[in-house]
Amino acid sequence: MRDARRSSGWSQRTLANRLGVDAQTIKRMENGVGSLATLVAAMSALDFRLTGVGPGKSLPEQLGARRHERCLSLEKTATKAGLSRKTIVSLERGNGSIASALRLLAVLAPNARRRAPERSYWGQGEKDARDSRFTPSDFMDSIYAAFGAIDLDPCANLLSPVVARRCILLSEGGDGLVDEWSGDVVFVNPPFSALLKWLRRAHDQWCAGNVKTVVCLVPVRTDSSWFQETLVSDAEIYLLKGRVRFLNAEGKGQHTPFSLMILTLGASIENKASLAGLIPGRWMTLADPVGGS
Repeated sequence: MRDARRSSGWSQRTLANRLGVDAQTIKRMENGVGSLATLVAAMSALDFRLTGVGPGKSLPEQLGARRHERCLSLEKTATKAGLSRKTIVSLERGNGSIASALRLLAVLAPNARRRAPERSYWGQGEKDARDSRFTPSDFMDSIYAAFGAIDLDPCANLLSPVVARRCILLSEGGDGLVDEWSGDVVFVNPPFSALLKWLRRAHDQWCAGNVKTVVCLVPVRTDSSWFQETLVSDAEIYLLKGRVRFLNAEGKGQHTPFSLMILTLGASIENKASLAGLIPGRWMTLADPVGGS
């Protein structure tokens, strides 16, 4: 569960907020302590599924199906697992403790393992929709906490959950690549098909002093000459651990099929430290450039 959370790029606090519990509950769950209900909810949130158990939409359903598949009575199962008959019934109904569930799982399906997550792929057939992917609200909560309220979203969309004091909407005649930017904090999750245009625009507006801090959520694409010779001199880059589960126009989540980074301009030491405590990742340390032309 810990690995699944980290691969999703979520902190314990993010998962806790998602489930409506405190971070300590998530920490205990990852150590095998707590209620089965919490574990089941976390598995659903992280799309964590087991194979080698049995059919069912949730772990309790799988445990019940597996016991019946093996033709084991409650009494015999309880004896094998060292649990009471009442506990077995409770677990199959989604109640009880994680520790008891693990003991039962060890008896019913000792070779159970995590089913491989479905591979994310934004195919050619989805070309028009690839630029309509939105940053999830729980990820944005960490951005607000680290950088403060967002003054401007220059590439906003009516369906996006990003909260900003001012939005530039193409659907309303605005164009963030042309209109002037302003504010203390600007958040940019640009159309990835025009990534370099938006990074150039962000850098230009920041250099002009129109904005104080720019926070860009973008793919890790660092191969252009302009990026390496110009942008990297001013930007600070936070490499995200795991993938972000973006939302499409229908609100359905899907992890990006590529790595992401948070590229910042004008971020303070406090901003950087706060972000590192909220979202798993690593700040890049940029040394003096050495290399050929």
